[in-house]
Amino acid sequence: MSDRTSMLAQPLQRPSAGRAAAYLGLFVLGALVGLAGALVQGGWFPWGLLLALLGEAGLLLGGARAADSRAGAVAPAGGWMVAVIFLTASRPEGDFVFAAGAGSYLFLLGGMAVAVICATLGSGRQPGGGPVRLGK
Repeated sequence: MSDRTSMLAQPLQRPSAGRAAAYLGLFVLGALVGLAGALVQGGWFPWGLLLALLGEAGLLLGGARAADSRAGAVAPAGGWMVAVIFLTASRPEGDFVFAAGAGSYLFLLGGMAVAVICATLGSGRQPGGGPVRLGK
């Protein structure tokens, strides 16, 4: 066995203050993208829906690449989810942001699917070193 230990065998380390601030910033950015997407998808259907989902995907993949981890995609996805869930609640006056239409449901379910896909595709940490080929 080599002197390197597997990443799974290493103890968890707390993120640095800078990394935690970056994740918090990505969370807030995700909430803002969710708010903007909620307004755009209903006002300019169907192109607004496409724009909202592409904006979310861009933020999630950009966050994963900037943070060089999947957590960079999960943080803005969490912010998006919190903002969108908050906007689905109706107020006592009867006001609401989302209408009961196909576009709203496509935005909610499509946004969740985009979040799962981008968090899965986000660049995970790879061990250092060159490529390994058998027989060399």
